[in-house]
Amino acid sequence: MERELLLLGLLQQQEMHGYQLHEFIDSYMQTCVDLKKSTAYYLLEKMAKDGFITPSEEREGNRPTRQVYSLTPAGETRFLELLRENLSTFLPALFPGDTGITFLDKLPQSEAIALLQARREALATELDRAEKAPVHTGSLQLMIEHQIVHLRSELDWLDHVINHLTEQA
Repeated sequence: MERELLLLGLLQQQEMHGYQLHEFIDSYMQTCVDLKKSTAYYLLEKMAKDGFITPSEEREGNRPTRQVYSLTPAGETRFLELLRENLSTFLPALFPGDTGITFLDKLPQSEAIALLQARREALATELDRAEKAPVHTGSLQLMIEHQIVHLRSELDWLDHVINHLTEQA
C-alpha cells in the first residue's frame, strides 16, 4: 500500500517516466522510503494493468523510447483512498536492528561496544544526509523532518546504550 501510494502520489503531481520516479525517490526520499527500482517498475506495470495509470511512449532526440506514466481518474480515486487509509492508520515503527540488541550480552562487552560504535557512525552519516536534504515546500518537508526526528532519537538512544556498556566495562 505504502509504495503504491508513493508512486501514485508522485504521478498525481506530474507525469513521469520510471527513471524520473526512481531518481526523485533516491534523491529526496531515500532515508524515508525503501523502494528498489525493480519493485517500482513492477508496481508501475501492475497499476497500469489495474487502470490506475496510463503509460505512453516518449522519445527525446536520439534517446531510446521510454514509458511516461500519467494518472487516470481511477488512479486519482485509488490515490485518495490509499492516502486516507494511510493517514488514519497507526503503523508501529519497527526496528530490525533490535534483534541483535536482544542478544547483545552474548558477545564480549568490548566487541559489542565496537559494533555499536560502527552502527553509530552509519546512523550519524544517515542523519547528516537527511539534514542536508534540500528544503521542500509542503508535505514532503514534513516527511523529511519526521525522519530526522527519528534518526536523532535513535542516535541519542544508541549513545545511551554505548555509554551504559562502557560504564559497565
